[in-house]
Amino acid sequence: MDDDSRYEAVSSRDARFDGEFFFAVETTGIYCRPSCPAVTPARRNVRFFPTAAAAQRHGFRACRRCRPDAVPGSAAWNVRADVVGRAMRMIGDGVVDREGVPGLAGRLGYSARQLQRQLNAELGAGPVALARAQRAHAARVLLQTTRLPVTEIAFAAGFASVRQFNDTIRQIYARTPSALRAEARGRAGEGSGGIPLRLAHRGPYARREVFDLLEGEAVARIEEVVGVVGARTYRRTLRLPYGHGIVAVDERSDGPWLDARIHLGDLRDLTTAVQRLRRLFDLDADPYAVAERLGIDPALGPRSPGAAEPEEFAVRALVGRAEAARLVEEHGTVLEVPCGGLTHLFPEPGALTGHTTAGHLAAALAGGELRLDTGADRDEAERALRAVPGVTAEAAALIRMRALGDPDVALSADADREEWRPWRSYATRLVSRRTPRPSTRRRSADTRTAPPARSPRSPA
Repeated sequence: MDDDSRYEAVSSRDARFDGEFFFAVETTGIYCRPSCPAVTPARRNVRFFPTAAAAQRHGFRACRRCRPDAVPGSAAWNVRADVVGRAMRMIGDGVVDREGVPGLAGRLGYSARQLQRQLNAELGAGPVALARAQRAHAARVLLQTTRLPVTEIAFAAGFASVRQFNDTIRQIYARTPSALRAEARGRAGEGSGGIPLRLAHRGPYARREVFDLLEGEAVARIEEVVGVVGARTYRRTLRLPYGHGIVAVDERSDGPWLDARIHLGDLRDLTTAVQRLRRLFDLDADPYAVAERLGIDPALGPRSPGAAEPEEFAVRALVGRAEAARLVEEHGTVLEVPCGGLTHLFPEPGALTGHTTAGHLAAALAGGELRLDTGADRDEAERALRAVPGVTAEAAALIRMRALGDPDVALSADADREEWRPWRSYATRLVSRRTPRPSTRRRSADTRTAPPARSPRSPA
C-alpha cells in the first residue's frame, strides 16, 4: 500500500488493517489504529508508520479511544522467513528483555549493528524501541488488571528501573502509571484469579473449528477442554523462561477477541505467555488475504493453529496423543499446586532421549542440533528434522506448519496448489473440513476442573 491507500483505509475506518500499519496526527501528537472512531484528520496532518514503536520513537502518544497497542500483530511476521520476520517473532517472545540485543542478534547470526540497521530501515525502529513498546503494553495490562504494587509491575514488565518505567509510560500514554490504573478502577482481578485479558484477532474467527481441533488433540494432565460446544474453555500448562503458567481461553466472546486468563509463577513471563497463546490460536492472521487467495468468503475462512510449546508439539507429532499422555505421567514435571485436571508440565527433551520413537528427536532438541524456537530458520529446521531418524517427511511438514507457525505448508495433495501460496496451511485446514467433526459431547466440569470465575477483561 502507498500512503494514499493507507489514508483511504483510515477514512473508511477499515479494521482489516489494524496492526498492519499505524497513523499519527501531527497537530495532536497522537497515533492510532486505522479503525479509530475519532474524526478523520486532514491528509496533510497525517503520517504513517509500520509499527507502534516507530510512532512512539517520533514522539507520538497512544490514542485513548482506539488503544493502538492492543491490536493484533501484523500477519507479515508469520509469513516472512527473512531476518526481519524472524527478529519480530523473537522480540515478541521476549528475547530482547531476557538476552538483550546482542543475544537476539547472535540467535539470528547477525551483528547487533547489522540487525539494528535492517530493523530501522524496514520498521522505523530498532530492537530496543520495539521491545520497549512491548514492555509498555505489558505494563499497562498489569496496571489495569491487577492490584500489584507499581514497583513490582515495572520489573515484571521488563523495565530496568522504576524511573525508566515511569518515563516510558508518560511518554507513550501521556499519563502516569497511577492515572492509568485509576482509569480501570474496579476492573483489577483478585490475587488468585490470574490476569484477565482480551486477545484481539483480525476479522472473522473460526472458533468452533479451532476449539474442536484443540479438544481432539488435548493431552491429559497438561491440557483440558471443559464446557459445551459454543461455550468451551481450553486450559493448559506452560513451561516459561522464568517459571510456569496456567492459561485458560474461552470459546465464547462478545467482540473481536478471545477472553483469556493467565496465572503465572513469575510475572516476567507475561509477554511470552501471551505471544504463545497468540501463536497457538493463530490470532495475528489476516483472514481477508487468506480468503482472497483461496477464493472463499472471509466468514468461512479457516485458521491455522500453531503450538504453545514447539518442542512439545514436535514430540507429540511423532508419538501420538496416548503415548504423549504416558510420557507426561512418567517424565513430566509435577506442579506443586495442581489446578483441576492440570497437574504436570510436558517433559523437557533431555528427559526423553531414551524413548524408542522420539529419542533421536529429543536428543537433537536437547543438544541444540535442532532449533524450533520463534526465530528458527524454517528451511534449516525442516532439513534438520528430516535428518533425524524416525522423522518422516510428513511429520517434518506437520512440525513446520504447527511448531514453527509456517502459513504455507501443504499437508495434502488437495492443498498443494501454486495459486494458494503463501497460505497453503490454511488450504490444508479448509480441505480437512470435509472429514467428520470430532465428537463434541458435553463434558462435565466439576469444581476441580471449572475455569476461574470471570471478571472484566483488558485488551492485550
